[in-house]
Amino acid sequence: MMNERKEYLQRHKSEAVLFRKYIEMVQLLNIYLNHFPKYEKYALCNNIRNTSYEVFDLITECQKRYYKKTTLSSLDIAHEKLRMQIMLANELGYFEFNDGKKIDGRQKDLKGHHRNEALNKMVDELGKIIGGWIKKLKSEGNFK
Repeated sequence: MMNERKEYLQRHKSEAVLFRKYIEMVQLLNIYLNHFPKYEKYALCNNIRNTSYEVFDLITECQKRYYKKTTLSSLDIAHEKLRMQIMLANELGYFEFNDGKKIDGRQKDLKGHHRNEALNKMVDELGKIIGGWIKKLKSEGNFK
């Protein structure tokens, strides 16, 4: 009985950490997305926002499902889509915009690099938690 309670508390603690990390990432992501160029507001910017919300929906679903394999696989894929969309935005230089206008000079490089690095760090943390969740289920034999 005591081991079951410890396991339950540990599982919910890690789920709480996942939600907290996700919320921090989305708050920062939304700030950066608001600075994207105006012509991207309804294209890549909207796709990134929708993918981040899809990740949230899948996290919630994973916590409630008894059999998690399919949902966790979908979560892992949605997380990777989010990572790649952020990478695309960086490659296109959209993190170098402020209020829809391109930043000039050296500050452009620093700001764009800082924004990308901050988001990548947060996305990596989410990925580690999701990967740990998958690894745990595999070790229990519940992820075949």
